[in-house]
Amino acid sequence: MAEQITYKEAGVDIHAAAELVGDIGELRARTEKNRKLYGAFGLFAAGFDLSSYNEPVIFTGCDGVGTKLELLLEHDLLEIAGKDLVAMSVNDILTTGADPVMFLDYIGVGKLDKTKISRVIAGIVEWCEACDCILAGGETAEMPDLVIENMIELSGFGIGVAEKPDVVDPTTIAEGDILIGYPSDGIHANGWSLVRRILSSFPQEFTDEDVISLLAPTRLYHDVVKGLRDAGVKAKAMAHITGGGLPENLERILGDKGASLEVPVWDLPAVGKVLNHVETDEAFSTFNMGIGWVSIVNSDDEDAAMNVVSGAVRLGSIGGDKLLVNLV
Repeated sequence: MAEQITYKEAGVDIHAAAELVGDIGELRARTEKNRKLYGAFGLFAAGFDLSSYNEPVIFTGCDGVGTKLELLLEHDLLEIAGKDLVAMSVNDILTTGADPVMFLDYIGVGKLDKTKISRVIAGIVEWCEACDCILAGGETAEMPDLVIENMIELSGFGIGVAEKPDVVDPTTIAEGDILIGYPSDGIHANGWSLVRRILSSFPQEFTDEDVISLLAPTRLYHDVVKGLRDAGVKAKAMAHITGGGLPENLERILGDKGASLEVPVWDLPAVGKVLNHVETDEAFSTFNMGIGWVSIVNSDDEDAAMNVVSGAVRLGSIGGDKLLVNLV
């Protein structure tokens, strides 16, 4: 009889993976408070009942954490990785005017470590709770020889729902509309290949405290969207400032319209050390430059939009046919 080899001996422990699902059940259940799955958690697919909506429109988004993950692992900040994963997808969904209702994660590892994965999921749960979004399920894949030791692959997938009349329509943007910027909490999860290069090239300039401050989690902007809604303001467009910075992300919603923006200096000490090594144009095309979210509103709504959260700034107004971004 030929030698018998088990799946576990090949590097995959399916029983440990099954135990992990049970271990995180109570943690995940925290995300089902105001919203509930349609059916039980743990089936082969997750459902959500749309019958409370009159004209529901579904929005989806997916993203990851990028090379920031390497530094998060190095500094044992696994919960932040989970928060970043949620925020990168959920913020994109929020730009449409939709409510995030479900989130799913994909976690790939070389060897299953239940403690580490549970910590990532704890971060996911905390940010899902914060924006009233259900952690509906996910996939944990143990892939020996494909994912290197002590590395984790992360992908996130979000689903949102909006009433059709509430969907944001960038085609309504008109000359004179105001662009309001809302602060980021740091570099978030874009531009880290450049940051890592700077950190490795000039290590003497950065303390461990500096690096950890740079690794602050990506901010969720559900408070901005809810604040606008509560104030009776319907944004004409909203942009989550990620890869490509203010120029590329705003050009996506402006179409053939232009604007002249004045962006205040990003007042974070460790970020300043990074920016000392980056030309201004390159920095604006790589980082959020302290503005993680932009809402475009009618000029009559400017004051209300400025007051929804602290730190909002008036960036400029719609006019002309080019987008000009200046540091002030």
